[in-house]
Amino acid sequence: MEGQLDHVDEAFSLHQLRHLQLTHYRVNELGDIQTETPVHGGLTDFGAEVVRRCNTLGIVDVAHGTYDLVKRAASVTTKPLVLSHTALAGHPGARSRVITADHARAVAETGGVIGVWPSSGSFRDLDGMAHGFRRMADVVGVEHVGLGTDLLGFISPPVFRSYEQLPALGTALLAAGFSQAETGQILGGNYRRVFEASVI
Repeated sequence: MEGQLDHVDEAFSLHQLRHLQLTHYRVNELGDIQTETPVHGGLTDFGAEVVRRCNTLGIVDVAHGTYDLVKRAASVTTKPLVLSHTALAGHPGARSRVITADHARAVAETGGVIGVWPSSGSFRDLDGMAHGFRRMADVVGVEHVGLGTDLLGFISPPVFRSYEQLPALGTALLAAGFSQAETGQILGGNYRRVFEASVI
């Protein structure tokens, strides 16, 4: 962004950007990340301006952002937030990429979606991942849960490695107690709802 709000508009018009993740693996001018010591106390004032600008253009993704960043983004946004890839943990360790129930609820309360991430550090296989979806749905409701593949973002192989595994994941979700309709929501319907609310 280089401190310039009009760069959001440039990304939209020149590169067709419709889904912007505020932070990644370094603290930046928009806010703090989960895996480093906080510098800004969450979302910065400029970050809040970017959220407001994105609300007129597309989706705001708070993946990698600290809980404080997510809480402020949730207080600023007028559209549903997305936390594209993570998992639920009762007691995340310091600088962990997984989140607490309160962190998840902050996203869900905007009408947003939390993508469950297939990290082998969180799940041993697709059945374990399906139970991770179940735990997330028990906290925020199935309408706020999605598939957060992050397929090109892994150093070690994840438990979901290819979209060819979607039928197997669907079967695992059904076995974990989700209905056919709920499985459809998780595997794309919920994100589509947020996309339509934010972009169309």
